[in-house]
Amino acid sequence: MTPRHMTYRPGDALLIVDMQNDFCENGALAVAGGDALVPAINAESKAAASAGALIVATRDWHPIGHCSFAPQGGPWPEHCVQDTPGAAFHPELALPEGTVRVSKGSAFDRDAYSGFDGTGLATFLRQRDVSRVIICGLALDVCVRATTLDALEAGFETILLASLTEPVESEQRQACLAELRNAGADILE
Repeated sequence: MTPRHMTYRPGDALLIVDMQNDFCENGALAVAGGDALVPAINAESKAAASAGALIVATRDWHPIGHCSFAPQGGPWPEHCVQDTPGAAFHPELALPEGTVRVSKGSAFDRDAYSGFDGTGLATFLRQRDVSRVIICGLALDVCVRATTLDALEAGFETILLASLTEPVESEQRQACLAELRNAGADILE
């Protein structure tokens, strides 16, 4: 499914959240429908880059033995371990030249769901005169949710491309979208 394209402009940033192998089909923490998002995300990133918008791709970048992993008492299976194939961006994800890559969750003893959590991303965007962020990627009910809420908290006009995200728990989709809408995000269906 391809959404209607956003109209991008300078001062925008397209945030592509965690489009990594471990979150796509056959990954360690696979989100149903993750692979299917890639072509439309590629079209969005091409449109954004052509309009002079900034492209940011976040990624989980966990060390071995990360606190979020089940063997350490965390809620998740081992996933997105630094420098492994599972942590790599989806092989068909076409990130334009100049895409800024932001790694999160890289401390042994602290997890981070949001692309803004401990990364300095808000400061980086402000230094580049970004006022509006457009968000897509995986997973709606975890890292996309946290990134959207933090973008709003940081004062950015925030748009979620709802058709370019999928939740870990499919039954959480509508509740998550309602929460983000109520928090102030514009939801583009």
